Amino acid sequence: MVAQLNGASAVIWRKSSASSGTGNCVEIAKPGPFVLVRDSRNRSGPVLAITGQQWLGLLERIRNASS
Repeated sequence: MVAQLNGASAVIWRKSSASSGTGNCVEIAKPGPFVLVRDSRNRSGPVLAITGQQWLGLLERIRNASS
């Protein structure tokens, strides 16, 4: 699901400390029941909203792909 964020609501975005300086990063936020994901280079662009379970599944797939 792509979320439309209300500009009045404060969302705290986080980026991995392992991010390189190239700008190829994603940022995440957890303001409620969903994990929000966006491109750090296009902060006003679309935001993906996924459940916590989907987020954990994505992280597991990423870890398994890199090992």
